[in-house]
Amino acid sequence: MSWESEYAKKLQTPDQALSCIRSGMRVYIQPGCAEPETLVEALIRRAPEVRDVEIVHMMTMGVAPYVAPEITGHFRHHVVFIDPNVRDAINDGRADYTPIYLSDIKALFENGEMPLDVALIEVSPPDSHGFCSFGVGVDTTLTAARCARYVVAQMNDFMPRTYGDIFIHVNDIDAVVESSRPLCELNKPAVTDMHVAIARHVAGLIEDGAVLQTGIGGSPDGVLPFLTDRKDLGVHSELVSSGVMPLIERA
Repeated sequence: MSWESEYAKKLQTPDQALSCIRSGMRVYIQPGCAEPETLVEALIRRAPEVRDVEIVHMMTMGVAPYVAPEITGHFRHHVVFIDPNVRDAINDGRADYTPIYLSDIKALFENGEMPLDVALIEVSPPDSHGFCSFGVGVDTTLTAARCARYVVAQMNDFMPRTYGDIFIHVNDIDAVVESSRPLCELNKPAVTDMHVAIARHVAGLIEDGAVLQTGIGGSPDGVLPFLTDRKDLGVHSELVSSGVMPLIERA
C-alpha cells in the first residue's frame, strides 16, 4: 500500500485523533516553537472524559491550559524544564518538576523509566517519499515519537523542512491532523542596562574561533551584538535565538 493511501486512512479531526487518550496515560507534547497547539486545544476538550493523565514536555512557547486549577484531577503536568507558562502551577504544587540534564531526557523514554503512551508532535507535510520533517524542533521529540505507543501528528504547512536525522515517515504516525497556522514564537527578551553591563565583561572573554552555547534571555542576547568583530565563531547549542542571526549572516 502506498504512503498516500496510509495518509488518507490516518487523516482525522483533532477531536477524533485525541480520543486515543485514556485515563492514567502519559502524554508527551513537542516543546519549543514546535508545540502542536491545535492538538493541545483538542487535548483540553478531552479533559472531562479522562482522569490522571500525565503531561510531559520541556519548555513550550505556546499555551499550557492543562495546568489551570480547574483542570486538576484530569491532567497533571510533569516538568523536565521549567518555563513561564507552567511556573505558577509548579509553585502552587499543581505540577511536578524533575531536574535533569537535557542530554539525559531521551534516555528516560528509551530505557522505560518514563514510558510514553502518546506523543503529540508537529511536523511538515510529507515529501514525495512520505517523510515529514520535525522542522524547528527536533530536541527530544524524535526519540519520543519512536518510543511512544501512539503518535498523533499535527501536519502544519507552516512548518519548514529542515535536514539531518529529523524525519518521521507517515507509516510511523498513527493519526494525522492537518493544520495551517503560524508556529509559536519566542518573544525577544528585553535587554536592560544591567544585561549590557554584564555582556561587555562576558564579550571580552570570547576570542576568535570560540564556540558559543547561547541560551535564551537578556544576558545572552546582550552579549551577541558585541561579537560582530570576532572571526571563525562556532555555535553548538540546543537552540539558536534571533540574536545569533546577525552573526550567521556576517559569516
